[in-house]
Amino acid sequence: MLTLPATIGLTEANAVMRPLAEAVSREPAGRLVVDAGGLQQFDSSALAVLLECRRLAEKSGRSFQVSGSPPRLSQLARLYGVAELLGIAPLQDPSASS
Repeated sequence: MLTLPATIGLTEANAVMRPLAEAVSREPAGRLVVDAGGLQQFDSSALAVLLECRRLAEKSGRSFQVSGSPPRLSQLARLYGVAELLGIAPLQDPSASS
């Protein structure tokens, strides 16, 4: 599983993508999961980074999913029409599980 940093904005996107692209190539075969749970400050550049990770995963024959998506990232992905494409699964509310 790959983990996104706390901040991804326009100025950080390229710097974030370089190590992620290298990490994608080292991940084992199968599903590539990117943990977005640590994202705190981001804009639509975070979606661009995730879409590029998805492209790299598919290029190597793997499926792709985002886990731990903060609610705001899920909302942004829905607004841009890419939530389903990214397989974004929102964070589970711990109080909801009984």
